[in-house]
Amino acid sequence: MSIKENYKKIQDQLTADVQLVAVSKTHPVSAIQEVYNLGQRVFGENKVQELMEKAPLLPQDIQWHLIGHLQTNKVKYIAPFIDTIQSVDSEKLLAEINKEAGKNNRSIKVLLQVKIAAEDSKFGLEISEAKTIFQQYMDGNFPHVEVTGLMGMATFTDNEPQIRKEFLTLKTLFDELNQLKPLKTLSMGMSDDFPVAIECGANSVRVGSAIFGRRDYSQ
Repeated sequence: MSIKENYKKIQDQLTADVQLVAVSKTHPVSAIQEVYNLGQRVFGENKVQELMEKAPLLPQDIQWHLIGHLQTNKVKYIAPFIDTIQSVDSEKLLAEINKEAGKNNRSIKVLLQVKIAAEDSKFGLEISEAKTIFQQYMDGNFPHVEVTGLMGMATFTDNEPQIRKEFLTLKTLFDELNQLKPLKTLSMGMSDDFPVAIECGANSVRVGSAIFGRRDYSQ
């Protein structure tokens, strides 16, 4: 199917209260512009360098989300314009984002990335770490960031009960923290598992290949 057909198919599966982050990593500016022209305004990139190359070539009202692992020494490059950093996986990184946001006289929205998958390769905070950092945030330690919610990635598996269990683990933490300070965003689910994520309470999903198609990396 075409990008337009793919995008409509995804939209038809989402309710109005679920945010779609169109994951444009590895895809060309022309494809991003095509999805933008269909009405999409929120896009996600994994790598700072790729984001820096694309952003100046695309409409300025795009809300860019950084969804990949972020090194502290690269925060300064995206701090002037990034809308949301979904992948805050350490106190050190949050402190750096806070510092660079202050330098740019702005507040940056962030999600705490929590490790819910069984795979060692996945980044993320342990649940106890996330609680500690959130308490520090509530105590006013990071005045230039706004922790708007949580993000997590389930194990890459066909075992739906396992995926569901992992998503529900994050939903439980979200509900717990939400009692302390209202949160807006629970980002769970990607192209292969976003319907399950929504059933488990996600109100933001990160969908790439189901919209743009899979990239041929041999090209």
